[in-house]
Amino acid sequence: MEKTPPPEKSESFSRNFNRRIANLGSPRRTTDAAADAKSEAEKHADREDEAFIEEPLSESETALILEEVDRFLANSSDARDDGSNLMVEIPSSVLSLCKMVDSMTSRFYSTKIPAKLGSDPDLDSSFFEALNRISKVAMKLSEFPSTTASIPSLNRTTTSLQRAMSLLDEEFNALLKECKHRESDSKFDKRALKQSSFKSSNESTDQHHSAVPESSEPDSTKEEEFPSFSLETISKMKRIAETMICAGYEKECCFSYSLLRQSSFKGILNKYGYENISIDDIQKMQWEILQSEIDKWMAVVNKCSSSLFPGEWKLCDAVFADHPFIAHTLFSGLTRGIVIKLLNFANAVVLTKRSAEKMFKLLDMYETLRDLIPAFNGFPENCRTELISEAEGAKRGIGEAIVGIFYDLESSIKSDNAKIPVPGGAVHPLTRYIMNYLKYACEYKETLEQVLEFLDPKAEENRPAINDENDDESPRKSQLAYQVTMVMDLLDANLAMRSKLYRDASLRYIFLMNNGRYIFQKIKSSSGITELMGDRWCRKRSTNLRRYHKNYQRETWSKVLQCLNHEGLQVNGKVSKPILKERFKSFNAMFDEIHKTQSSWVVSDDQLQSELRISVSAVMIPAYRSFVGRFKQYFDPGRQSEKYIKYQPEDIEGLIEDLFDGNTASMSRRRT
Repeated sequence: MEKTPPPEKSESFSRNFNRRIANLGSPRRTTDAAADAKSEAEKHADREDEAFIEEPLSESETALILEEVDRFLANSSDARDDGSNLMVEIPSSVLSLCKMVDSMTSRFYSTKIPAKLGSDPDLDSSFFEALNRISKVAMKLSEFPSTTASIPSLNRTTTSLQRAMSLLDEEFNALLKECKHRESDSKFDKRALKQSSFKSSNESTDQHHSAVPESSEPDSTKEEEFPSFSLETISKMKRIAETMICAGYEKECCFSYSLLRQSSFKGILNKYGYENISIDDIQKMQWEILQSEIDKWMAVVNKCSSSLFPGEWKLCDAVFADHPFIAHTLFSGLTRGIVIKLLNFANAVVLTKRSAEKMFKLLDMYETLRDLIPAFNGFPENCRTELISEAEGAKRGIGEAIVGIFYDLESSIKSDNAKIPVPGGAVHPLTRYIMNYLKYACEYKETLEQVLEFLDPKAEENRPAINDENDDESPRKSQLAYQVTMVMDLLDANLAMRSKLYRDASLRYIFLMNNGRYIFQKIKSSSGITELMGDRWCRKRSTNLRRYHKNYQRETWSKVLQCLNHEGLQVNGKVSKPILKERFKSFNAMFDEIHKTQSSWVVSDDQLQSELRISVSAVMIPAYRSFVGRFKQYFDPGRQSEKYIKYQPEDIEGLIEDLFDGNTASMSRRRT
């Protein structure tokens, strides 16, 4: 194949050009490619010892060298393509190119000449263009047969290239460290560490064109974008990475990037107070301390899914834009290590001893992992499947712990069978515990239903039917509703059993009213329980309360009212004074005993207490006023009247107000 001859040069131009090339600094490294590189200290000393660095070649001189090198590369490729002898004469321009690269590298290394990489765009462009050529020459020479002619040129080219790559690697590290310093100094939202015990609201949206979802936080609350690289810095890193990879220094480039990004990421996590805690340490932690660690863990996981992972992918995708496989590999290596550590923490928490109070933090953790998993859908395929599987496994472990604790509510009710009644018929501690627990649990209604469905999707089909009055009006269809129903039924049975511990039937109904009212009020104040149990179930509860109320009135006041009955007082058509006296004596004795006893009883719900007093007054006051008004005339005024008519209607009304106060000092308002 006929080759295009090189352009003719004037004799003076050639003479000056050759002299300038000869004057360019000799390379600092003369060992071949297989030799070990000098230590950083030795290289630094070499740079400091440079006494003189030739001025850079002119554009025309540089262009001439690159043109001759390009011709050599083209001739070598043509020789390979047409099957002719692979060995092509190595022109002097290869040596000139090596000297030019050495000179440029020395200028960038020098502390005496203010020429730093990135400070002069024209010089940078020439440098990277020269590196592009010398890397191609080195690769081309490595394909030549080993001869006495090719080996020196290969060693010379490789040495110059290696020294230039060392410069680029240092610059690459410096650019990455700049961002690390800014990130470590940046301010973070400390509110992220104060997670609610019940709800977390972190949502992810999948908007990145090829990978991780981006944060959708409003600009007013959005933190500084992570990682905090400027576009100029990213452009520099991209150019360096592209040059190093094309020159065969992919391993060195990736090692520097991976090492420094891991260090930067670790600093960010430390800023949130998160540390890698061993499983043994987690097992030994007191619950109060572990709660704090869980809060930090949730803040970190939410931050990773909302901004850290998307930002890391953006950076990786930008720096290695022309090498997607490398970008995916680096991103996968970084995120996989972090995610596995975060999941290990969740798995360790599950292994701690279970207790009822832990369920709500476990629900927070479940929601956090649930919101994290969609972020993995945009991860590179080489790690996406594994991370989703690992996260689902951790989520399942947390779900199983939640279900185990929630189902233990039944056991706690069954095992609480103490035979000591609550003084005064007050609300039983078990009632308070169960209802508060259910109320808080129903704050997680959707999550709990998801957990139950996730662990046993066929449980609804296999569970036994609930035998009660519920019909299609009641929404008691979900597994959670079924479980809450079981707990409520057990609590009702437990309270019914405990009510029988009271010998006084009236106090038995006060106890049932107190506990029933407490349950009803908790249900009304919790939309979650109301939705689960349905209106019909709530109406049934209200009906039961009214029945307890009526039964109390019947047991307590029916005999008292019999004393005030007008019938049975007459003998032979006249009011019998002895019978009348006995009626008043019986009334006084009964009322005194009721007042003495029931003033010490407890009705802590103000509304229920008021309703009871009003209902008693509505029955007693009119009956007593009528009885006294009609029959007081049969007593002589003075001592006899006061002996049998101890209370005026107003006194009875005032004494009724003493009932259910839990006051042991009875008859505090007795008329003296």
